[in-house]
Amino acid sequence: MKDIRDYSLLAHNTFGIDAKCRRFLEYSSVEEAQQIVAALTDVDKPLLILGGGSNLLLTGDYAGTVLHSSIMGIEVLGNGELAAAEHDDALLNPEFVFLRCGSGEVFDDVVAYAVEHGYHGAENLSIIPGEVGASAVQNIGAYGVEAKDIIYKVEAVEIATGRVVVFDNQDCHYSYRQSKFKHEWKDKYLVTHVVYRLFRSFVPDLDYGNIRASLAAKHIENPTAQQLRDVIIEIRNAKLPDPKVQGNAGSFFMNPIVEKAKYEELAAQYPGMPHYTIDGEHEKIPAGWMIDQCGWKGKSLGRAGVHDKQALVLVNRGGATGEEIVNLCETIRKDVKQKFGIDIHPEVNVK
Repeated sequence: MKDIRDYSLLAHNTFGIDAKCRRFLEYSSVEEAQQIVAALTDVDKPLLILGGGSNLLLTGDYAGTVLHSSIMGIEVLGNGELAAAEHDDALLNPEFVFLRCGSGEVFDDVVAYAVEHGYHGAENLSIIPGEVGASAVQNIGAYGVEAKDIIYKVEAVEIATGRVVVFDNQDCHYSYRQSKFKHEWKDKYLVTHVVYRLFRSFVPDLDYGNIRASLAAKHIENPTAQQLRDVIIEIRNAKLPDPKVQGNAGSFFMNPIVEKAKYEELAAQYPGMPHYTIDGEHEKIPAGWMIDQCGWKGKSLGRAGVHDKQALVLVNRGGATGEEIVNLCETIRKDVKQKFGIDIHPEVNVK
């Protein structure tokens, strides 16, 4: 367990903002998490539950306590024992593989482990930054797959009582980049483990973005799981800057989902506008495309800027403050609203 006062969060946020917190508490087991929450007092508030900091923008020092998990481990659960515990014989399906992962594990290490061992369903989520615990909170996603598609259960410690609780996937009310952990359950639980349900059969999901084109360029028609993972990594690395070189939090904005009528109105104005059908009444329009159409790609506002290869990504050009990045964010939002009549919202947690 770590308990440090006046602690620098520079290594805990990928935007590279050198801010401090009043107190930093780190737990490496469920028992340590329970000890920590039992000892918290009103003096420790406000609380900030922090993962890898890849979805965080700090606008100044944090006048409260940061809680961070360093619970590690990847464990393959036995289907028989799980089925008996859950009283659900469907879990005996030999196609299912359940991985119980510590919330402090790097999420991409779990994806790499799964691919290496022939457990499938997470390939499209390759190289998304962050930790396992955050995957369950943020419902991370990429290339047509979301964390909710593979999350089976989430284990946590309730901050108010210290009791261990286990949530089913349905309990978490997952939707696009949303969960109850971000709303009704905000700051109420410390995630300790996530159980992912994967599959032994590999059925690749290739119909999002330029996955097929990238595979075709390599003359790959029927990719293996490793080949799909490698291509996803190449695509993301080509578009997204390395936060160790240039501070960023990946995709800064969520892609807006609009009514069909709004999409058709814009499609008539902008032939060839990219979109993804959600259902018969809704379409998703890439926020990055709209930001690019507003002329922001590669541009800067002070020391904060928009990445020159992916307009969805805001970057720290060097020495930018959180306030400068927020100012850029709000200016972009205003321009997109004026041009397209659509509100875009940050995916990043601003503190």
